[in-house]
Amino acid sequence: MMPKTTPSPASAPAENVRLIRIAARASVTVAGILIAAKLIAWTLTDSVGLLSTLIDSLLDIGASLVNLIAIRHALTPADEEHRFGHGKAEALAGLGQAAFVAGSAAFLLVQAGERLFRPRPLANIDIGIAVMVFSILVTLGLVVFQKYVARRTKSLAIGADSLHYETDVLANAGVIVSLVLVSQFGWVMADPLVAIAIVAYIFWGAWSIGTRALHILMDRELPDADRDKIKAIAKSDPAVRGVHDLKTRSSGSHVFIQLHLELDGNMTLHDVHVISENVMKKIMAAYPNAEVIVHEDPEGVVEQRAVYG
Repeated sequence: MMPKTTPSPASAPAENVRLIRIAARASVTVAGILIAAKLIAWTLTDSVGLLSTLIDSLLDIGASLVNLIAIRHALTPADEEHRFGHGKAEALAGLGQAAFVAGSAAFLLVQAGERLFRPRPLANIDIGIAVMVFSILVTLGLVVFQKYVARRTKSLAIGADSLHYETDVLANAGVIVSLVLVSQFGWVMADPLVAIAIVAYIFWGAWSIGTRALHILMDRELPDADRDKIKAIAKSDPAVRGVHDLKTRSSGSHVFIQLHLELDGNMTLHDVHVISENVMKKIMAAYPNAEVIVHEDPEGVVEQRAVYG
């Protein structure tokens, strides 16, 4: 029996595309604003904690620009040379972001270590605190919007960017803590110690982003909860006797699903077609950006399948 397949998703829904592009441009804009504010504050305070967030913002704008280019490519419709679309460009952008974040953390660790052994007094601390509060408010607004977009569109690149800026919020909060400790209690060591704590969190963020990107690039299966859901949807049709050989993967905001339905071998070709179409429609209702391929097998017939080492 020939498999039934849905049309390949040429692109994400128009509204999703618009939201993804707005979120990508917003991250570049926010990074640019924060770089200007932090550069002034660091020049006035000489805080290594503030320097750490400045360096992070410099890398933010680089990562966000890469993200913007990758998203533009990922949203390009499938063509003759890329039948499955260009969605993996998002995963490549996520991997690039992980590298950016890890690189910034390594640089900051060196700076914080140097200041730990050679502490220096800070100046104009009030200005530093004011800039950090401003940075937190601006970044929180961006993160909230990005999370909404990532949740709605399932965009890995926007989700990775959101996680990236979440680390910035915590980093900025940490800098405020260190500046307060220095100004109110004279604890100069708080500045490099907080910077080192920020570095640890940034490394964790880089690991999370990189791992998610690699899972997509390596065509990892969808989570077990999604696989169980897909099987349950298929089996909800009373004519379906069983489901096997379920294969899933994601690429950008698209999901690819293949499965075999076990049906009564005495059914007519027309009835088999109708059942398969119904199952595909139900799965696509749950996964709107999915390409679904259904193969029909007579119940009880064991297929000879290729085994790959």
